[in-house]
Amino acid sequence: MIKKKAIRVDGKKIAYVDEGKGQTLFFIHGNPTSSYLWRNIINHLKLNFRCIAPDLIGMGDSEKLDNISLESYSFFEHKEWLNKFIKKINLEEKIYFIVHDWGSALGFDFTRENKEMVSGIAYMEAIVCPLTWNDWPEDAKNIFQLLRSEVGVDLIHNKNVFIERILPSSILRKLSIEEMENYRKPFLKKGYDRQPTLSWPRQIPFEGEPSRVNKVVKDYSEFMKDSNMRKLFINAIPGSILVGRQRDFCRTWNNQKEVSVKGLHFLQEDSPNEIANEIGMWIHN
Repeated sequence: MIKKKAIRVDGKKIAYVDEGKGQTLFFIHGNPTSSYLWRNIINHLKLNFRCIAPDLIGMGDSEKLDNISLESYSFFEHKEWLNKFIKKINLEEKIYFIVHDWGSALGFDFTRENKEMVSGIAYMEAIVCPLTWNDWPEDAKNIFQLLRSEVGVDLIHNKNVFIERILPSSILRKLSIEEMENYRKPFLKKGYDRQPTLSWPRQIPFEGEPSRVNKVVKDYSEFMKDSNMRKLFINAIPGSILVGRQRDFCRTWNNQKEVSVKGLHFLQEDSPNEIANEIGMWIHN
């Protein structure tokens, strides 16, 4: 069982995992998960590495924001809290990022702005470039369009649809009752406590909107393509969002190794041992 620690950042509790010794691996989850997503991977890698995995603000066991509105928990707000957390824990050496989903956008953007702090980045089911609706999985298009409409508030605030429907349907195996309870725990209360899981899908840069996020994604996608920094692309088979045009694009990135494992979007729940082995081999080589 992995125990979480907590520190206060600007008066808010940020929960995080910090296990093992050695080269630091820094894991960033996305929506609607938490550091819990990485548990089975960290259990392997902590034998040889220091593994740090925060719960993003308002997610996992981290505290919720005050005065929450429909505008809260934007990409930029998450970025600000993550940057403060990284400063606070005072990393003394370069890190390897292990990122997924929105955690990839946060990690890619941080790397572009702080390349002297990062040795390499391993990514899976990531946001690698701005998107069009044609890039999105056909079976997810309708729900994601609804989430960006007024109906989205009811779907998340009342029905908790990201946890109850999107998460389990994006994993090949069936999650246990205990696993589902862990994912539900931060979002048990109806209303704005669930806002992070509504804000994230509204931040995805589709057709150039939201424009500020679109620019961030465009900037880091060009940086990642050209940068000589070490990269590991963990391709999910059959995968979900990092397929088609996006996958063709990230395959052009410089100094990159590609491996494939079984999984849909939350591949950490289907292939944790394989992911851990590939990360370990990539760093040691």
